[in-house]
Amino acid sequence: MSGPEAAYDVFVWSLPMRARFRGIDVREGVLLRGADGWGEWSPFLDYDATVSESWLRCAEEAASGSWPTPVRDRIPVNVTVPAVGPERAAEIVRVRPGFRTAKVKVAEPGQSLADDEQRVAAVRDALGPGGSVRVDANGGWSVDEAVTAIAVLDRAAGGLEYVEQPCASVEDLAAVRRRVDVPIAADESIRRAADPYRVRDLEAADIAVIKVQPLGGVAACLRIAEDIGLPVVVSSALETSVGLAAGVALAAALPELPYACGLGTTTLLDGDVVADPLTPDDGMLPVRRPVPDLGLLEAHRASPERWAAWAARLAEARRVRAVRGVRQDPAP
Repeated sequence: MSGPEAAYDVFVWSLPMRARFRGIDVREGVLLRGADGWGEWSPFLDYDATVSESWLRCAEEAASGSWPTPVRDRIPVNVTVPAVGPERAAEIVRVRPGFRTAKVKVAEPGQSLADDEQRVAAVRDALGPGGSVRVDANGGWSVDEAVTAIAVLDRAAGGLEYVEQPCASVEDLAAVRRRVDVPIAADESIRRAADPYRVRDLEAADIAVIKVQPLGGVAACLRIAEDIGLPVVVSSALETSVGLAAGVALAAALPELPYACGLGTTTLLDGDVVADPLTPDDGMLPVRRPVPDLGLLEAHRASPERWAAWAARLAEARRVRAVRGVRQDPAP
């Protein structure tokens, strides 16, 4: 929608996934075009309006063009390995030379610890002894399951760099951290908790995984990174290159960046809305901001039904924000 009453032009996109990831085969979202640029709003479909409102703040910040000055021009990134079989996992690593870090998805519903062990071992073999392997359980284990699984996967990896979100709650993260030697990283416990600083206060993690959309934008994430007092890994929320650029802007602005970031994820999508995607080269991402291509926008336009569904979600998120006393804009 555009017009004198609208702050943004709105476009709803839909892209298939190259492999099933986070339980989905198709990724959808909204692009907002403001006077000074483009932003992406793509909360996952199971997120309600209260959760999704912070994602909207990130998109509007991007569309306003108000990102900080970068302190680096390239970002080291990991290769992401979905919960696939060991042969496919090894292939994903081998076809992306130059990566020195791999993040392996584990604890997938319907799969076993033996499946995870084989996948991690295959990634270690493909990556070589000098690379780093980290795993992400997305909160899929209980405390006891996590302790057992971490020991098994640490052996399979020849030493894990860290385990991301082994359990769902902050309290369980803290319990696991006290029982294992492998560093623990918090993701959902930061981006979905009402108070992200509980991870710090309960000493529940060694590393903070920060995703710029869920936490409300680059400026908000810089404040959290400073206050939380943990090493930071910037990760994506499975965006197009438009949304990913916000994560790149955050990683580029952090004073320190001790770990490879989880921002090399455009390869998980079968297509993009820009002609020059943010694709890693030799394990690094350039710090730049690609602009949507009009032809690709049309090629990946969502169906009228999905457009209407996203319009309703956007209206709900804006109503939540209005209740919180922040400026409200019209829905598409």
